[in-house]
Amino acid sequence: MQEALEIERHRAAIYRTDLSRPIKLAVEFEIINSDTTFFDYGCGHGTDVKKLTDMGFKSAGWDPYYKPDAPLNSADVVNLGYILNVIEDTEERIICLKGAWELTGKVLIVAAQVLVNAPSSKNQVAYGDGVVTSRNTFQKYYEQAELKKYIDRTLEVDSIPICLGIYLVFRSEEEKENFRAEWYYSRVIAPRIRLATKRFEDCQEELEPLMKFYTKRGRLPVKGELKPQAEEKILEEFVSFRRAFKIILQATDEAEWDAIAYRRSLDIQVYIALVQFEGKRPRFSKLPAKIRHDIKAFFGTYRDACEVADDKLFSLGQPKIIKAACGKSQIGKLTPSALYVHIKALGELEPLLRIYEGCASRVFGRPEETTLIKLNIDEPRISYLYYPDFDTDAHPALKASLVIDLQTFKITRGDYSIRKNPPILHRKETFVSSKYPLYKKFVRFTQKEEKLGLLENPCDIGTLNGWQKRLDECGIEIKGHRIYRIKRE
Repeated sequence: MQEALEIERHRAAIYRTDLSRPIKLAVEFEIINSDTTFFDYGCGHGTDVKKLTDMGFKSAGWDPYYKPDAPLNSADVVNLGYILNVIEDTEERIICLKGAWELTGKVLIVAAQVLVNAPSSKNQVAYGDGVVTSRNTFQKYYEQAELKKYIDRTLEVDSIPICLGIYLVFRSEEEKENFRAEWYYSRVIAPRIRLATKRFEDCQEELEPLMKFYTKRGRLPVKGELKPQAEEKILEEFVSFRRAFKIILQATDEAEWDAIAYRRSLDIQVYIALVQFEGKRPRFSKLPAKIRHDIKAFFGTYRDACEVADDKLFSLGQPKIIKAACGKSQIGKLTPSALYVHIKALGELEPLLRIYEGCASRVFGRPEETTLIKLNIDEPRISYLYYPDFDTDAHPALKASLVIDLQTFKITRGDYSIRKNPPILHRKETFVSSKYPLYKKFVRFTQKEEKLGLLENPCDIGTLNGWQKRLDECGIEIKGHRIYRIKRE
């Protein structure tokens, strides 16, 4: 029998100056918003609670060591952030998870340490199903799939990964499906007002909710989908949403609205395909009302939508089809082995390639620090690459990578931050779409480099050392996106 140790759990609490990763993501996804209440179950030093309160959110927290007398409050959103992995008693771990769930009104956030590459065993002692660290704290390192299974079995739920080691558990099935669908919404913006008619100008305030709705969903609302006051004003003034939209079309470009509708229809294809990939496609009657209306508007029937989505999903098993799709893609940089695309251009890829990436992100979540996504052509493998200086450095260096093998579901993380000769990027405009804010700047810079002959023999300049050698040979220095001639003595 293993000897019991006096584990000092409180020493696992970290002093931070910013929001933790799970809470930062919850704010970005608007899980935490001005209308929700938040409770941190095991808040440690209370940084998240304080930061959210300073941001104007209704927040509170409790911790068995640092805030033991604080009340255990129910809240819309409850956070159980990196608590499960520091509890050495397996029964107590279950009680803790269930206790947080009992306080949850809408969404429970569960985060735990996930094992990617094997951690160093230095200064660690095996204990129970984890290890005791040099600080005399306990750590249980989960596999990503293991963590999901643990949450789902304990709470009898279907949790959703949003990042490695971070899951959302929804009380409402409808809200869960809405979140899953919106995860794959591509970014679009409302068409500009080109020629405002007097009728449009007089009613622009009333028409604004309708424009926002169409921009988000790519279709007109059905009765009851807009806020009651907004809907009442529109119907009172125009009798129907269709008539109101005609006034909008007179002031904008109809083709831009058509493009939004087409983009949303592709988003729904991606959602339906990936729900099937998880093996949990719900019946049509169980889908949220908004998604049912989307399907009717874009496909007519659920059956037709499923057939279109399934054709794309099942074709992923044929490498030739993935290779052909990558080769035809108007977005991203194509190499003999892969297509590289910026995270902000992912939504502009054709549905087949978005589904391909989604097979990884739906199971593991998408690393929040992702800059580029590498879609491997020859093998079913997705890589998430981190270039923190992508916008500011003309030739940013790779800092980290996370590779997911879709056959074995093995995850491999690479740390390039300490390498003296990391891979670097060239021709940055090829990774993004023309809508990217810095696209034209990147294009102009590449053109300058081409004129100077800097980009010849690309195999020689793919790493930091190779690139520096080329610059030295040409007597060139680059700072930011400026090129300087070096005066030789």
